[in-house]
Amino acid sequence: MHKMDLIVLTGATRGLGLAMAGQLIAQYDPGHPDQRHLHLLCISRGVNDALADQAQQVRKTGFTLMQWPLDLSRSVEAGNALARWLREQDGGSYASATLINNAGVIPGIAPLSTLTPEEISQALRVDLEAPMALSAAFLGATERWAEVHGTRRKILNVSSGLGRRPMASQAVYCAAKAGMDHYTRCVALEEARKPHGAKVCALAPGVIDTEMQAQLRGADAATFPDRERFNLLQSTGLLDSPAAAARKLLAWLDRPDFGHEVVADVRDD
Repeated sequence: MHKMDLIVLTGATRGLGLAMAGQLIAQYDPGHPDQRHLHLLCISRGVNDALADQAQQVRKTGFTLMQWPLDLSRSVEAGNALARWLREQDGGSYASATLINNAGVIPGIAPLSTLTPEEISQALRVDLEAPMALSAAFLGATERWAEVHGTRRKILNVSSGLGRRPMASQAVYCAAKAGMDHYTRCVALEEARKPHGAKVCALAPGVIDTEMQAQLRGADAATFPDRERFNLLQSTGLLDSPAAAARKLLAWLDRPDFGHEVVADVRDD
């Protein structure tokens, strides 16, 4: 029986997540003697037809793409769905299982005093609650895989420099990413106590030319004092493309020492 690698990726319909999904498909080589079968499960608000077309055109034996249209602001539903699906799988089929928590949103770019409770709740559910719920589901459902079958497990949380540096008019996003960093530290301590614990890392990907960056550049300068900084990053060519950032993240994920540095930044490599 061929062993498989399982990768669960959130936020795969656009930006960085789409670039990672596309590169995972493109890099899969069934002709390589050491290549295992790959099962890629993408969880996003919708389905990306271009990604499905890419997977269909590749037509590679041993590669499977699944896309789940789930709203990650409904974090309980998402966590329970993942846990159920994982428990239905044959853990002995997987040599490795990886969760990449990439999906993220920002609420209105404005002082906290002007945001509604609904805006705050929505962002925190997607940016912090959903990654925690999915991580709990993933770890709980695959723990026996590791104990019985030796399945290697990893969680890559796509964090941000804003989780480590305060910024006006970004209180919710900064708080969510700081929470992601710190819960990753806690999980690392928990997993280190287990004989077959998972490796975890909260990794900041650097500054990327995505829709989120465009939102920051287009914000009201009167309420967002750092707007010009983001405009300068673009005008001076300091933004990574989603493709370049995806390559860095996936390379980090493949490092033999993944998880040794629990909270990291690709720019520090």
